[in-house]
Amino acid sequence: MLLLLVPLQAFPLLLDVLGWRALIAQPVPLSALFLIASIRQAINRLLPVANIGGEIVGVRLLARRGVGGTAATASVIVEVLVTLIAQFSFVGLGFVWAWRAGDSPAAYGLLAGLTVVVSALIFMILTLRNGRVFFRTEQLAKRMAGRWLPRLNSPRGAQVDAAVRELMAQPVRLSASLAWQWAGYVAGSLETWLALRWLGYPVTPVESIVIESLTQAAKSLFFMVPAAAGVQEAGLIGSLSLFGLGPDVALALSLAKRMREILFGIPALIAWHWMEGAPNRGTVLK
Repeated sequence: MLLLLVPLQAFPLLLDVLGWRALIAQPVPLSALFLIASIRQAINRLLPVANIGGEIVGVRLLARRGVGGTAATASVIVEVLVTLIAQFSFVGLGFVWAWRAGDSPAAYGLLAGLTVVVSALIFMILTLRNGRVFFRTEQLAKRMAGRWLPRLNSPRGAQVDAAVRELMAQPVRLSASLAWQWAGYVAGSLETWLALRWLGYPVTPVESIVIESLTQAAKSLFFMVPAAAGVQEAGLIGSLSLFGLGPDVALALSLAKRMREILFGIPALIAWHWMEGAPNRGTVLK
């Protein structure tokens, strides 16, 4: 039964894709965007890229679909910010329900850490909306390595800044993207609910949201850990303890999630290799 978690992953990922598509001005086939999102997710979760390699590849693949490089970069940057906002609001909901379930030192520790992360996120949003982050980064790179990287003479940084500001000034698109992303997190808790039920430790849908949200909180706090190795397990142990479930259940649930990540991600990595193998392969998927 646990193998059914693999195709089930397509549902929350599709909701995420719809949130991403809301930020892309140019039309992109949903199937192509779904494949690119699958590749982004697989790279971030299966490769040691500190959760940013997938975004870089996503920009490249989206540009190969005919979306301008600047627009593709801006869409991914803003989509990541919207995803973080959706994630933190989802985590906040989980914390509220967790406190109602009982005191948890682990939950309080995660909340303290996330307060710092949320403050950094707010600062990042304000900077991207009002500053010239990429222009200044480009200027710094020119001073440090301009001699060896002549391409840096282009005004790409300023263009990306302008594109990001333009996207962040469109509340309708941002709201639509946020709604889809938030729905994706709620749908993702279905995996936890079903996996525990199939393992013989059923929980309620609300409890599955608490478990998923606290695990997401741990992953956000320690996002630099490759593949969230050990972080996911610690988050599950802490969240499952709220409902009287021991570390053995947490480990079984974590293994089920790891299995799904591998079985869903490997085909995506193979597709990425195939798309990068020839110049025109990235444009044949309709």
